Amino acid sequence: MADYKGILLGMGNPLLDISAVVDQDFLTKYDIKANNAILSEDKHLPMYDEMSSKYKVEYIAGGATQNSIRVAQWMLQIPGATSYMGSIGKDKYGEEMIKNSKSAGVNVHYYEDETAPTGTCAVCVVGGERSLIANLSAANCYKVEHLKRPENWALVEKAKYIYIAGFFLTVSPDSIQLVAEHAVKTNKVFTMNLSAPFICEFFKDVQEKALPYVDYVFGNETEARTFSKVHGWETDNVEEIAIKISRLPKASGTHKRITVITQGADPVVVAQDGKVTTYPVILLPKEKLVDTNGAGDAFVGGFLSRLVLEKPIAECVRAGCYASNVIIQRSGCTYPEKPDFN
Repeated sequence: MADYKGILLGMGNPLLDISAVVDQDFLTKYDIKANNAILSEDKHLPMYDEMSSKYKVEYIAGGATQNSIRVAQWMLQIPGATSYMGSIGKDKYGEEMIKNSKSAGVNVHYYEDETAPTGTCAVCVVGGERSLIANLSAANCYKVEHLKRPENWALVEKAKYIYIAGFFLTVSPDSIQLVAEHAVKTNKVFTMNLSAPFICEFFKDVQEKALPYVDYVFGNETEARTFSKVHGWETDNVEEIAIKISRLPKASGTHKRITVITQGADPVVVAQDGKVTTYPVILLPKEKLVDTNGAGDAFVGGFLSRLVLEKPIAECVRAGCYASNVIIQRSGCTYPEKPDFN
């Protein structure tokens, strides 16, 4: 049996999801678009209290990368196969996060910030579609110094696969660069996500600096189209965009870049070697949809769980589709005790 301990490492923004089914008026009031993900501004500050007073609110451990790592761990069912780093506050939300991650079997090395509360993310659900408004707080305090501590860098050394959502580009591009350069030097597989239209638009420079190191680029159709627009490609065709992303310059020739774009209920697009393959997803009757929160994260988690086992791409996609199908039938990024995936 190969040694899978710590084979997959994630770094990102650990956030506590504050999730509620709201209504269109609420979205309009706070200028929230369906199916989007943004960082909170001053106008959103009263929203968190209003949500908990007006609607039935659930608190669920979240944060895009952390979701993917937890799902990969669940899919793998190999103790300690995954680890994760990010920054939380010293408060009850932070304690909740530690408890949740440990019970998920992820080896977490959180940086505990003394000054800021644990980050939260408002998850506003209307008609099963989610919109995310993140208040990063402590998650925004992650420092490259924490990463360089021997006990944390050891996780980087141990990992063979690394995943970082694009959201972390707003927090610690230095940490991303350090890990990316290490991955190239040691022939490890480095993976990232486009994560949100605002990352592609407003964090284009740091995203472009990281991309040469990325072996697998994940994203959804909206993010892919935004990426295309920002780069002046003048195409909305997701398959074309996926190929173009896979052909962007690469820091190392060891691994060819593969682009994986999900499109909700439409087929998953995979581009490699200038060719596109599409894979249908498992269709779900509308009445079984609870919410799409964590669907993309779960897809990545499922995909990575088979990638680290060196399975073919078709199998990785199948695992991703299975995981996201499970997650959209539940509230937030949660799952039953054991996967039923063969």
